[in-house]
Amino acid sequence: MKRTLLIYVCLILGAVVQGFSMAVFLFPHSVPSGGAAGIAILMNYWFELPLGLALWLTNIFFLLFALKYFGPTWTLRTVFAVALTSTTVSVFSTHLNLPHVHLLFDLFAGSLFFGTGVGLLIRSGASSGGMVIPALMIATFKNWSPGKVLLGMNIFIFLLTAAVIDYKIVFYAMICQFLSTHIIDLMYHFKLSEGKLLIFAWRRK
Repeated sequence: MKRTLLIYVCLILGAVVQGFSMAVFLFPHSVPSGGAAGIAILMNYWFELPLGLALWLTNIFFLLFALKYFGPTWTLRTVFAVALTSTTVSVFSTHLNLPHVHLLFDLFAGSLFFGTGVGLLIRSGASSGGMVIPALMIATFKNWSPGKVLLGMNIFIFLLTAAVIDYKIVFYAMICQFLSTHIIDLMYHFKLSEGKLLIFAWRRK
């Protein structure tokens, strides 16, 4: 019971921290937080789909694979995390108006919080959706660190979006991914000494 409660506390905390980083530090500078956002931008550019709809379609596509590969529990937790993250972004974007004059500070802080949030979600048996899902699938199959797989996949997508958004924004997004995925790997390899209450519940069912 205690272990289950801790898992869901970390799930909620991870989603809120991730949404906070996106709304407060990254999105005000138009820095995409990951590859799913880059795919949404490309879909908007090629098919004129609204960005919100394109982002949900991207997540639904990956979640269908997750349902078969990781099982219903992991998938439902991820759906919950995606919904809570989106709500957090909406709340902070609407009700919190902060000056953003230091791009590098916001980029560093956003990367730190974003990586922490995603790391908490992975350790609690979920993910942030988007490219994290195929990254975990590849990492499980190849026994690689998920952060490095995620970094490589997102860099590829950011390069594709260079024709849609300013090249400087793509550069900042790559820096964000480099920093945040290192935080994810640190949390991935972190070991709890007593009980290991947070386990790698995302592994293939």
